[in-house]
Amino acid sequence: MNYDELTKLLSEKGLKVTPQRVAVLEALYEIMNHPSAEEVRQKLHSRFPSIAIGTIYNILDTFCEHGIIRKVKTDSDFVRYDVEMEKHHHIYCESCNHIENYHDPELDELLKAYFDRKQIPHFQIKEFSLQIIGNYKATNDKPNQNK
Repeated sequence: MNYDELTKLLSEKGLKVTPQRVAVLEALYEIMNHPSAEEVRQKLHSRFPSIAIGTIYNILDTFCEHGIIRKVKTDSDFVRYDVEMEKHHHIYCESCNHIENYHDPELDELLKAYFDRKQIPHFQIKEFSLQIIGNYKATNDKPNQNK
């Protein structure tokens, strides 16, 4: 996304456009592959050397609250961030901590039909998302870490 698209997104979500917010959002889109707050801080360090990790967490939380990004927890409860808001699931490799988006409309239909048929008592499902946990079979099967 370019600068104008980033600022438009922030404005459309009712957020004040600040250099820090734009920079964090830009870093998220540049990194793309479910970065942690620390990875965002590292990406921003050359342009904003004094930006505090607490500020980054506050911005990321604000983005989550406004539906700009979402949190993805790893199996060890380590929080990463996802800019793709379209419905999808995640594949998480325990050995290398890689998280990958997984799109499968057939799986979505199966899950929807299942929960339509088998209601959870006193609970209304708004959405569902799976995290598929495992390990890549061989070293050369691992995805490109720079995706």
